[in-house]
Amino acid sequence: MPERIFNFSPGPAVLPYEVLRQAAVDIVNFRDKGIGLIELSHRSKEFMGVVEETEALIRENLGVPAGYRVLFLQGGASSQFFMIPMNFLGAGKKATYLNTGVWSKKAIKEARLFGEIDVAFSSEETKFNRVPRDDEYTVDPASEYLYFVSNNTIYGTQFQSFPQTGSMLVSDMSSDILSRPVDVGRFGIIFAGAQKNMGPAGVTIVIIREDILDRSPDNIPTMLRYKTHADNGSMFNTPPCFAVYCVGLVMKWLKESGGVEAIEKINNEKAALLYSAIDTTDFYRGHAEPASRSRMNVSFNLPTPELEARFITEAAAEGLDGLKGHRSIGGCRASIYNAFPREGVAKLVDFMEHFARVNG
Repeated sequence: MPERIFNFSPGPAVLPYEVLRQAAVDIVNFRDKGIGLIELSHRSKEFMGVVEETEALIRENLGVPAGYRVLFLQGGASSQFFMIPMNFLGAGKKATYLNTGVWSKKAIKEARLFGEIDVAFSSEETKFNRVPRDDEYTVDPASEYLYFVSNNTIYGTQFQSFPQTGSMLVSDMSSDILSRPVDVGRFGIIFAGAQKNMGPAGVTIVIIREDILDRSPDNIPTMLRYKTHADNGSMFNTPPCFAVYCVGLVMKWLKESGGVEAIEKINNEKAALLYSAIDTTDFYRGHAEPASRSRMNVSFNLPTPELEARFITEAAAEGLDGLKGHRSIGGCRASIYNAFPREGVAKLVDFMEHFARVNG
């Protein structure tokens, strides 16, 4: 393996090195067929085999039960902000949303175009530094669904357990899908942009319960109707072929690494190592409240913005890249998704200790 930097970027994010190597071969000559992967017809038996294998591996790794469809869609996870209410709301219908960050706030804005939206909880006043406890909000029994973001990339917060409600659960799991076991059967819809834990940018995975596919109003455009894609095996139009293929490679890597249960243990160890470095000194300060801390994105601050800028610059010179925090809160952020190696976290912790000694 050639020398590579440690990529702490929040997304597009680090991919397993073996996935990159295999993709580099197949993009030129797919499985020795004399044709590159991105030249294949999406309706060829070769590519249809890729889609079927990728779906099967997602189902196996995530434990998707019977009665759910796995869709490969375009438009990014942000398109789901309007597709969900467009398909399941309308005149006289309402939904409940939990506002825990930028992405839930954007989803709320889109949803209000299609129905009545009850924002049952918001941590905006405290700069989204936590997610709610179940006793901090109520869900109207008339709500079609309860929508929440499982992991908030910018602020480094994460639901440690999922909401308990009688309403259908809908979750944006873009930044922590497949990082821990999930009881998919509790959800109506789970969706995730691939570019953090599943593959490159370009495809959004939607896992949707079959019995709700017929609930959509008749006046929805064909391409924006979930049933269109479910009925056509995600082949109503040309899918993002390369991104789907790469998701399949990542799913193989995850399975060979021991699956979700094994990767959860590794993720917990990486996060514990980094949070310990933050908690054992006053020089660093975590953004999220401890009970809401994310295992995927660790947001933290230094004593001054000037020190933060110096930290980011000097870290990059040491091969620790992508540590600049989001512009909305500043500071630093280390994204340590499934494919991020433990040795990269250890190197960051060593650098943090050195930087604090020199500048503290």
